[in-house]
Amino acid sequence: MVSADKIAQEPLHPSAVNISATPMGSERMEMRKRQMSVQQESAAGGAAPAQQGQPGQANPRGSNACCFCWCCCCSCSWNEDRDERNQKASYDVKEETSDCEDCPKPTLEEVRTWGQSFDKLMCCPAGRNAFRQFLRTEFSEENMLFWLACEEFSKDANKTPVEERARVIYEDYISILSPKEVSLDSRVRESINRNMQEPNLQTFEDAQLQIYTLMQRDSYPRYMNSAAYKNLLNTLSEQSPES
Repeated sequence: MVSADKIAQEPLHPSAVNISATPMGSERMEMRKRQMSVQQESAAGGAAPAQQGQPGQANPRGSNACCFCWCCCCSCSWNEDRDERNQKASYDVKEETSDCEDCPKPTLEEVRTWGQSFDKLMCCPAGRNAFRQFLRTEFSEENMLFWLACEEFSKDANKTPVEERARVIYEDYISILSPKEVSLDSRVRESINRNMQEPNLQTFEDAQLQIYTLMQRDSYPRYMNSAAYKNLLNTLSEQSPES
């Protein structure tokens, strides 16, 4: 066993003295070089946006700003473009659907019948308008729009533009790329895709029924319990001569 006195008497090797100092000095020099490189790129207008907010940090991926900032600026830039497209699409939907059906103001008796069944509400133009405005607050107005489009499509006796009108409905409400896409199960969607090869007036019948049932079971009960319906009912009650 080597004694402690012998270890104390042995001289330290010069390289052992500088083992911690040398790398630290090298790192500082390297960092300084990279900082100067970043500053030069900034002056030339070529610095990465992520580096502008971190003046004391070196680029871990070298001077290629695109490689360094892909996850910080390139992806965010793409997301900003996507958000802008979505906002524009949403704005277009609101612009297209801002006008409801032309109809007289509903009477108290009509509004009361809406609470009896969904069919009675949908048979009344004023009821469809009021329900559509409620769906807009739930961001599901496309269901009513699709149902109305199918009604107009199936009742049009003009057979000539069937293919064109079917394509418009498909692109507006069936296509997965549309901001107004309605929720359909795979069976109905596959049936529509087959029928679109030779569209006819019955092409969207199953889809229209499915959306009608969805509104009846999901949105209609909420509308009956909503403040919008109750306020309308109370307002007409107060204006009625019977009250």
